[in-house]
Amino acid sequence: MYSTRWCSDCWRTKSFLKARGVAFREVNIEEDPSGEEIVIRANNGKRTVPTLEVGGRYFTCSPFDAEQLAEELKIPLNP
Repeated sequence: MYSTRWCSDCWRTKSFLKARGVAFREVNIEEDPSGEEIVIRANNGKRTVPTLEVGGRYFTCSPFDAEQLAEELKIPLNP
């Protein structure tokens, strides 16, 4: 998961994943220039966070949408 510290959608996404026991690695794009480059490439030149990578596929969750995230990750909406 590519994120920033100040992003409320990132906070919600992390909380959602933790509540469901989904393991993830977080990359702060403000501290990792290569992470920022990946986000910009994956989002057609936009610095959109959170951007998630699953199986080599990238998608964003901004604005946060629990239903969309559960569907993208193929996990239950409710823990």
